[in-house]
Amino acid sequence: MPSNQTKVSKKIIGLTGGIGSGKSAVANMFAALGIDLVDADIVAREVVAIGSPALAVIKQYFGEDFLNQDGSLNRSKLRERIFSQVDDKLWLNNLLHPLIRSEILAQLHQASSPYVLLVAPLLFENKLNELCDHSVLVDVPVATQLQRTSTRDNCTIELVQNIIAAQMPRAQKQALADGTIDNSLALDHTKKQVTALHQKLLALT
Repeated sequence: MPSNQTKVSKKIIGLTGGIGSGKSAVANMFAALGIDLVDADIVAREVVAIGSPALAVIKQYFGEDFLNQDGSLNRSKLRERIFSQVDDKLWLNNLLHPLIRSEILAQLHQASSPYVLLVAPLLFENKLNELCDHSVLVDVPVATQLQRTSTRDNCTIELVQNIIAAQMPRAQKQALADGTIDNSLALDHTKKQVTALHQKLLALT
C-alpha cells in the first residue's frame, strides 16, 4: 500500500524493469489505452534541466566537462562516471532523489485517468514502490537486456553489465513485484498482457 504522504485518491501502479527490458514500450501501450504516465526518468531529466539549481550544483562538483556545449548535462559521461565511482554515485543520489520524489508526487496528483502509472527503472531500489498500490515488472532474460541495450545505446557490453550489476537482481525484483509482463517475445504477446492487466485494473478502480 502507498505511503500516506502521497494522498493521491486514485490507484498508483508502479511499472519497472531492468535496462533494456522494454518498460518504455510497455508504458506507451498503457498510454495508448488512455492511462496517464509519470515517468521517473523524464522527471530525473527535468530536475537537472538547463538553468536548474541541481545542474549548477552538479557542474560545481564534477566540472564543466560534464556539460554539453549547449549547457545541458552530458548524461552519458555522467553515467559512465557514477557506475565506476561509488562515492560519486552516492553523492548524486543524495542530491537528486529527494527532488525527483517531490516532483513525482506533484505529477501523480495531477493525473486524471482512472489509475496512474508510475514508470521507474529503480522502483524497488529507490523505494518508490512505497507510493504504489500495485507493482508490475517488465521481465526479460539478462542476455536480452545486454543485447538490446548495447545495440540501442551503442555502448559496450561491459558498461551494460555494470549497470545491470548496480540494479536489483532480476530474481529479487520478480519476488517483490505483484505482477509480471513477459516482454521477451513478440510485441503482440506483450500487448495482450497489457490489455488484460488494464481491464483488471479498471475493474479494481
